[in-house]
Amino acid sequence: MTRPETAHPWPRFPDRHQADPDRLAIILPGGGYTPARPLLHLARNVLAHHGWSVRELWWTPPATIDMDERAAWAVAQAVAAVEAESAKRIMLVGKSLGTFAAPVAAERRLPAIWLTPLLFHPSVVDALGATEAPTQLIGGTGDHSWDPRLADDLGLACLELPGADHALEHPDDPVRSAENLVRVTRCMHGFVAGL
Repeated sequence: MTRPETAHPWPRFPDRHQADPDRLAIILPGGGYTPARPLLHLARNVLAHHGWSVRELWWTPPATIDMDERAAWAVAQAVAAVEAESAKRIMLVGKSLGTFAAPVAAERRLPAIWLTPLLFHPSVVDALGATEAPTQLIGGTGDHSWDPRLADDLGLACLELPGADHALEHPDDPVRSAENLVRVTRCMHGFVAGL
């Protein structure tokens, strides 16, 4: 049986890890950063280690370059994913485009981990400033979407990686990139353990 042509272009991976049915994390990927990429794969491993069920969204964002349209689309995807679940506790983990769902987390008081949040967009910044739920920000100073001063001013838990780009990597230094993955994994592990 073949998949319909309208399906996402990514290879099909299991999109759900079942553990505690009352605790569910929803992983919201980036525009081209799938749940199979290192940061989100490790997030799933951390969550599974702590007994959380995990649902990974695999999506193909709209082709528009208008940021407000992309933000509205990502929010709609996040709302649909949250409302499709019955778990008593839900948290969000988003990367880049997925961080447009910050208003969903703020409005519903959902804990969240935001990897490379889009701190240039007012909807993300306003939501982060308003959230009352535990929230972890992770970004790099070599990333155009990261603003170190703003990240600090938000008063949220924050891991900043010097020189790391939008993938939290150093293209000219694979060892340092791998060390960043260890730091991010430790940070997420500590955050989830504290929930």
